[in-house]
Amino acid sequence: MESLVIFQKAYDCFLYLHIALKNFPKSEKFVLAADIKNSFFEMMTLFITANKLQYKKKTLYEADVKLEIIRFQLRAAKDLQFLKLKQYEILAAQLSEVGKMLGGWIKVAK
Repeated sequence: MESLVIFQKAYDCFLYLHIALKNFPKSEKFVLAADIKNSFFEMMTLFITANKLQYKKKTLYEADVKLEIIRFQLRAAKDLQFLKLKQYEILAAQLSEVGKMLGGWIKVAK
């Protein structure tokens, strides 16, 4: 999995996200924070799955949908002031890079 650059970029983003989620209010740690983590794990699982499949396109489109869900969840967390603006900006930039890589992967997929 180390050879899959998109996986490493997404993993680095997750590590930063994990720290940011610790600052969520207690009432949201088991709701929105858990949903964001689960969405992230599902996206990472789709990257791993697509990397192993011969026909990747459907799985990559599913990962793209999951990426959009994560973006929505993070935007909601920012608007609800669970994430600091700087944290949101860093995460948005990291996810944008992952999104560009995913778009390129989709274009070359068979």
